[in-house]
Amino acid sequence: MTNHHIRFKPPDPQIAALVMAHAGKPEAVLEVLKGVQDLYGGLSQENIQDVALSLNIPAERAYGVASFYSMLSLEPVEGKIIRVCDGPVCWLKRASEVQIALESEAGRAGYTIERSSCLGLCDRAPAALVVQEQAGPVNPGDARKLVQGERGVSIDYSHPRRGEVRVMMAQAGMVDPDSLQSALSHGVYEGLKKALSLTPEQVVAVVENSGLTGRGGAGFPVGRKWRFVAQSGRMPRYVICNADESEPLIFKDRVLIDTNPHQILEGMAISGYATGSHEAFIYIRGEYAAQAARLERAISQAEEANLLGESILDSGFSFHIHVHMGAGAYICGEETALIESLEGKRGEPRARPPYPPSYGYMGQPTLVNNVESYAAVPAILQNGAQWYRSIGNHNGGTSQPGRTPGTKLYMTLGHINQPGLFEAPFGLTLRQVIDEFGGGLLPGSQFNFALTGGAAGTIVPPSLLDVSIDYALAAMDVSLGAGAFLICDHTVSPIAFLRELLHFFTVESCGKCTPCRIGTQQSLLILNRMTLGEGKTGDVQQLRQLADLMQQASFCGLGQSVAIPVKSALTHFAKQFQSSEQAQ
Repeated sequence: MTNHHIRFKPPDPQIAALVMAHAGKPEAVLEVLKGVQDLYGGLSQENIQDVALSLNIPAERAYGVASFYSMLSLEPVEGKIIRVCDGPVCWLKRASEVQIALESEAGRAGYTIERSSCLGLCDRAPAALVVQEQAGPVNPGDARKLVQGERGVSIDYSHPRRGEVRVMMAQAGMVDPDSLQSALSHGVYEGLKKALSLTPEQVVAVVENSGLTGRGGAGFPVGRKWRFVAQSGRMPRYVICNADESEPLIFKDRVLIDTNPHQILEGMAISGYATGSHEAFIYIRGEYAAQAARLERAISQAEEANLLGESILDSGFSFHIHVHMGAGAYICGEETALIESLEGKRGEPRARPPYPPSYGYMGQPTLVNNVESYAAVPAILQNGAQWYRSIGNHNGGTSQPGRTPGTKLYMTLGHINQPGLFEAPFGLTLRQVIDEFGGGLLPGSQFNFALTGGAAGTIVPPSLLDVSIDYALAAMDVSLGAGAFLICDHTVSPIAFLRELLHFFTVESCGKCTPCRIGTQQSLLILNRMTLGEGKTGDVQQLRQLADLMQQASFCGLGQSVAIPVKSALTHFAKQFQSSEQAQ
């Protein structure tokens, strides 16, 4: 009997060379597949088999990775790709019209147009990615200019808005992000020098005493996580920086990288010293090629100056940082899915426990924090825990009860006069976000609702405009999440808006568990029907039931969190949903 799976010819020499460039490591399968796609314009079955053979991994594992990420294609792609964002912010800014306009120009210019769930360019909405070049705002009339090379103008965050308190953004516009000398002249790496003068235990204690919390959405104490890793008792240990900000409304990590990348590297090195880790990874989303290149340059500069690498500043402490790019998968922002992806697997979440501090990358103790968390660390080491606790408070230098210490990066978008990013203490109200930092509503606009926290956040009505927003307050009615606020005026239907959120979650569900995979699809079908005025009796009840099911039975936070915007919308805009249900 002939075995049709046995191959007798050697792998493609170009693919073999790509594999050798990554030292033949199986965990490099994603990078190799991206390289093969760049060579051949897509990933054929034969290409994938050659990758598997060269990496000595099963072909089904290589195929599983190739079929998982949105930036990889199993079909040949003609021409260069323009990805047009259709996330909630870009939807609000007429991205669908942009895509239609671009499709009419694409053929003549040699481009293929594809949709994307989010590009991390929410402050430049409607946004596009031209091959790897970030572009926006791209209005419907700009299609021809885009294919001819115009990329729009990004917001300049060099100047603080009135009322800002800057820590992580303190040197934005002062530091040349591509110059180590510029960073050094503004005090970058002084926090690392201070850390190296202390014991690792003392560094952990400083971060713990500062009250610094994680900035990815959960608000978990950073110092406590560091202590878990430091006390794990096993070596080697690893540090991971989560720069995969793939959630709509969120772009703060991109801004931090583009304004002061050395500050992030410094924070990571301090965490490595504190936890006994000597190797680190920055997992950055595939749409951030420019930011990944900036980080690579900064790492190289720091290594040449002995601020990273072997025996930093002759201290005996060695720390190496590697940049790893994803390829389009929202789920990889979840820390265990990120680790799976980093290990060269499909980016699907792991069962927890065990948690990464005890069993993370390659089964070893692993610290995972996001970009914003690491960016806050150097100033804390330089100025002390008590200084950080005093920021934004007026109680003689102690934290106000119920308020998280320090500052947060906030993103405010939508129907306001001054969209973008700002840094301020915790405890702001939505009214303050809009009026004091967002320049107020657009002329003629009336506040209808806001999505707070991110795509997996709460849909907030006018009655909650004056609720203080903070991790420590655990106010479920107005979530802080990653610190994003999308302001929608009276022209936006909460039903149509919720449909757009469910479209995002449906596309980005990894499909691993049935409650999320099917629950998001069924919810989207109902919302599509309601948006068209074809609602049926029982639709609202079914949406609630599906939300409960996803919240209680989904494997990971993606499916569980879908219930948050659904339930908040159904609660605060019950009349609109009931009216749609009765339209038939």
